[in-house]
Amino acid sequence: MKEIKISSSAIVYNDIEELSKDDKFLMNMAIDARKKAYAPYSKFNVGAALLLENGEIVLGNNQENAAYPSGMCAERVAIWAAGATYPGVKIIKLAISASSTITKVDKPVGPCGACRQSLSEYEIKQKQAFPLLFMGEVGEIVKTESLLSLLPFSFDSSYL
Repeated sequence: MKEIKISSSAIVYNDIEELSKDDKFLMNMAIDARKKAYAPYSKFNVGAALLLENGEIVLGNNQENAAYPSGMCAERVAIWAAGATYPGVKIIKLAISASSTITKVDKPVGPCGACRQSLSEYEIKQKQAFPLLFMGEVGEIVKTESLLSLLPFSFDSSYL
């Protein structure tokens, strides 16, 4: 038997003003995408902005459905739109912002488990990590250097 220690690190910024010019721009794109989310049931709006290697920014926001499992998270909307529109173009960075019409979201909201799995597919496929920035509506922003740092022991095609 052996014990394995897994650790991850992140940078936490106090607010959007502390971000670099490029990170701030991308986060503002995620905020704009969040404002266009379709979330009449949960009242929880999420926006995502993906910066691609070719300079394009692909946006996504959550899209809900009365049949709840039929809805889709912002991160997967963005990543699949990027894959469909720009196949083979590497992802450079992802920004995510979340808010609620019920309560103020003042702490960072990372991707859900299903989104982490879907995002990991692209990070593994492109053989290049990409940073993630995530925040609520206001307040701190977390920046990780890799999606896989949020998903230890990930499942990938090597198991198939």
